[in-house]
Amino acid sequence: MKKVVILIIAFGFCLSDPGPDENDRVCQVAGSASCCNICSLTSVTQKVGELGEKVVNMAEKITFLETRLQNTEKEVLELRSLTGGSPQVAFSAALRDSGSGDIGPFTTATPLQYKKVFSNTGNSYNPSTGIFTAMVSGMYFFRFSMFNNLASTPNSVVSLMKNSERLTSVWDTNGSDSNDMGSNAVVIPLKVGDNVFVQLQPNRLVYDDTMNYNTFSGFLLFTV
Repeated sequence: MKKVVILIIAFGFCLSDPGPDENDRVCQVAGSASCCNICSLTSVTQKVGELGEKVVNMAEKITFLETRLQNTEKEVLELRSLTGGSPQVAFSAALRDSGSGDIGPFTTATPLQYKKVFSNTGNSYNPSTGIFTAMVSGMYFFRFSMFNNLASTPNSVVSLMKNSERLTSVWDTNGSDSNDMGSNAVVIPLKVGDNVFVQLQPNRLVYDDTMNYNTFSGFLLFTV
């Protein structure tokens, strides 16, 4: 009768959920090789379950990264097929797409928005902002023209800007004739993300109509 009670108590210890440090103690109390095997199997099963969850998470991350890599490779191939392996960047635009009249004055320096786009290979020029953004590092050529405001006294000053740096300007603020225009150009290096735009200076005006006197153009000469 005593032996049966001892076996029941020992078996009860083995069916409980021992911690890693309790396995040896429980097995000593039980005095049974089969009990040790059961306790060890429980611990191993828990660890295998934890490792399984980690493997599943890693597999999901690998699948996500593989998908992103495939999409990136596809975009690169499409870009190469369009450009023949060499970046092609060029644009040209006029100030007005319709109507006529003065533009300005503004109380602060303001980028002119050249809305009538003649070409925009590479889509680096944004007609909504008037800003060209370099997508490729290289040497670029830019040119712009300015037609002054139609008034007895001219009041026109525009500047070509690289980010916050003034590069060159065209102005007409003196004289009795009302039909003057000028142009300027630069060759400059740009890094990816650099912005180039034509800025109307504070309290100045320019005139344009469907004859397209005011233009802004640029293109990539070569990459660096």
